[in-house]
Amino acid sequence: MRAADELAHRLQRHGDGIPLLAFRLPALERTAWRAGLRAARALERRARATFATAAGRVLRADDLTAHDRGSDVFLAALAAPMRDGTATLAPVDVRSALARIAALLDGLGGFDVDAGWTRYVPADDIRAATARAIARGAQERERYAFFSAVGHELRTPLTSIRGYLETLASDAVDPATRRRFVAVAHAEAVRLGRLIDAMFEISLLDVAATFPLHASGALDVAYTAAATACASRAAERGVTLQLAAIPPTPVAIDGDRLTLVLINVLDNAIKHGRAGGWIDVGVQLEHPRVVTLTVDDDGPGIPVAERERVFAFGARGATAAIGNGIGLAFVRMILERVGGRVEIADAPGGGARFIITLPRR
Repeated sequence: MRAADELAHRLQRHGDGIPLLAFRLPALERTAWRAGLRAARALERRARATFATAAGRVLRADDLTAHDRGSDVFLAALAAPMRDGTATLAPVDVRSALARIAALLDGLGGFDVDAGWTRYVPADDIRAATARAIARGAQERERYAFFSAVGHELRTPLTSIRGYLETLASDAVDPATRRRFVAVAHAEAVRLGRLIDAMFEISLLDVAATFPLHASGALDVAYTAAATACASRAAERGVTLQLAAIPPTPVAIDGDRLTLVLINVLDNAIKHGRAGGWIDVGVQLEHPRVVTLTVDDDGPGIPVAERERVFAFGARGATAAIGNGIGLAFVRMILERVGGRVEIADAPGGGARFIITLPRR
């Protein structure tokens, strides 16, 4: 009997609801494809030893583990009885055990891990339960990344509002500037409210379904709002924004999301471009179905091999600029949901060029 089936047989005696933890190590499959079966088996032996060490440090004496030879999945069942008489561990404790074992697999063996958990039901097929656990883990990681991205985007208008209000609190502002700052702060507050509303619209399981097919916005309006929101950050670094004149241009994405896209791209250029340098924004309106916006900076540029990676959640550029690596991932997510795209090329001045393509309304 295979180890996973033996684990399922032993769990039959524990009833419903035992937490089943699954750890998938993609490196085992990759090694089998690239280096052959012998190399994969050697790596699997090392993974088994690492998993045994990790499980021994985290699990209780009566908890169960299993691994089938030739598989890239390792299982743990939190079957030990609770001292307080509770039937099973609470979700927070299960997630803690999952995270600790995954961290040890990485720290002790250098293994990337796709981890997740589910409640095992004796009627389940153990392989179906394992697949459910891995899928649940992927959904939870996506949920965490999504809300991290939303929090990042909400901080942008909050920072802008705070900056304008702090300036208004001083006595060195003339009446005309005061009125302009109040208007900008009000516009940012309105946009912040819309972003919060949009956060609750977006499904964590199928984001595409929440973006209206017939949404519309004005590129020129969103562009002006984004440039205004980024002006203070540009001034801090001495960066000059060379902005193209954009005529009224309706596009098939609502204005708040488009403003969000442009703020993130401009902010990225400001952070990673040269201090005291420039950012050049151009627009091409000749195509009947799409509008193309280019954002060029004079920074170090982005190597071809790194251009896809910068759109992944958590990825950060190679410069010393501070950031959490989620803004550009959010840009791609939004654009792809409305039929647009974002690409990276070399800027004429040697920096990075971001090419944003938007469908016309």
